[in-house]
Amino acid sequence: MSRALILDCDGVLADTERDGHLVAFNQTFEELGFPFRWSEDEYADLLKIGGGKERLRGYLSAHPEIDLGSGAELDDKIVEAHKRKSAIYIQLVEEGRLPGRPGVKRLIEEALDDGWQVAVASTSATKSVEAVLRAVVGEETRARIAGVWAGDIVPAKKPAPDIYLLTLKELGRGPDEAVVVEDSESGALAAANAGLRHVVTVSSFTGGDPFPAATLVVSDLGEPGAPAELRAGLDVRTDGVVDVASLSRMLDEAPAPR
Repeated sequence: MSRALILDCDGVLADTERDGHLVAFNQTFEELGFPFRWSEDEYADLLKIGGGKERLRGYLSAHPEIDLGSGAELDDKIVEAHKRKSAIYIQLVEEGRLPGRPGVKRLIEEALDDGWQVAVASTSATKSVEAVLRAVVGEETRARIAGVWAGDIVPAKKPAPDIYLLTLKELGRGPDEAVVVEDSESGALAAANAGLRHVVTVSSFTGGDPFPAATLVVSDLGEPGAPAELRAGLDVRTDGVVDVASLSRMLDEAPAPR
């Protein structure tokens, strides 16, 4: 196995943010009696912060008028809220309310069949990522995937490169042997900061984000008969879809972010 495909979860495997995470956060806030709910516009801004606990903490820091305590008391409430939110989110996934994005299952299976290592690297909780991955690709394909690296296993979350650097190390790959699929500005920055070529498949909240270091920006990965829309970058699509040949062209022809 000489090359690797590394995918983010939220917005890449499925368009999870609006219909999954946001719904779960607001239901959690209601259950726990928190005096606020997040609108879609607010949540779009909060997505610049990697990690659900960090997102909630960032929101509370920006709104000092909301008093949920401080110190250890606040830490405990954030952990409790995130745990409950993750449980609600997994339930939504298991109910089939978050279908996979176009081309994701196809590309993962093509890469595996071609001998590539495939992994998922995400700042979301591991259980949430595993639930989405299994729902999108099925148990048989999940068993072929090299690993899921997610949650709090690195010191700094995206846009820091830590999660991608760890994934590369665990896979035994260098930056010139891997392609990342991302959907957001913070995720694309993380990939770029790790020196990784990356495809961006824009999602519900990220269509207006800047992706200056992306090799390719598309609407999605595309399916036969339903091509991906090219937004920017080197057009490596094959008949309008991003396939394994496209990924190989990225590694062979496109410069790595520096």
